[in-house]
Amino acid sequence: MKHFLGFLLAALTSLPLAALEVGDPAPDFSLQGSDGKTHKLADYRGDKAVVIAWYPKAFTKGCTIECKSLAENGHLIREYNVAYFMASTDELETNKKFAEEQKADFPLLSDPDGEVAKAYDVLMPVMNMAKRVTIYIGEDGRILKIDRDIKPATSAEDIARTLGELGVGRKG
Repeated sequence: MKHFLGFLLAALTSLPLAALEVGDPAPDFSLQGSDGKTHKLADYRGDKAVVIAWYPKAFTKGCTIECKSLAENGHLIREYNVAYFMASTDELETNKKFAEEQKADFPLLSDPDGEVAKAYDVLMPVMNMAKRVTIYIGEDGRILKIDRDIKPATSAEDIARTLGELGVGRKG
């Protein structure tokens, strides 16, 4: 019983104070990308929408399928005025290798301490791994959509369709 209570307490204290909802301001972030740059939400505010596809673990089956979808069909997403990323709690070096292996032409963000994942309400308690959730953020920095029903094989097509449904502007 003592161990269970300790586990329960750890799980509860790792939960966010309030779940993130559509319309809320997106939590700011500054994360290292597989492209060698630091990506900050503030850099995009007022300029373009942002999509963050959170994933649990590099080199696992579903995450590999999702990354391949975004790498092979990213042109569909790039038709919109959007910056898009995959993000996980993996170390930067792991994400760099994963991005290289999958020929990702977009940044994979690393959040090894899980603080940003926690702020976005996607961190699995105790495990320090992100849930597979895609977050859409408007140019104004507010949450447009939180998609928890991800199909890794069609992730790029689904993101592009959702951007259209949300009214995110097209380029050009």
